[in-house]
Amino acid sequence: MAHVITNECVACGACADTCPVGAIVLDEAKGIYVINGDCVDCGACEDGCPVGAIKAE
Repeated sequence: MAHVITNECVACGACADTCPVGAIVLDEAKGIYVINGDCVDCGACEDGCPVGAIKAE
């Protein structure tokens, strides 16, 4: 299952910090994005997001 970062994202980086496999990247030029091929669908990013901006798709 893929994860998407929605418009509610405030670019705090909490999701990237909680991802145990480094599948979420915080890039100044591109913003925050998920490398879905690396994602293991653990849900840590959803739990770690303070504004609920990352969702399973």
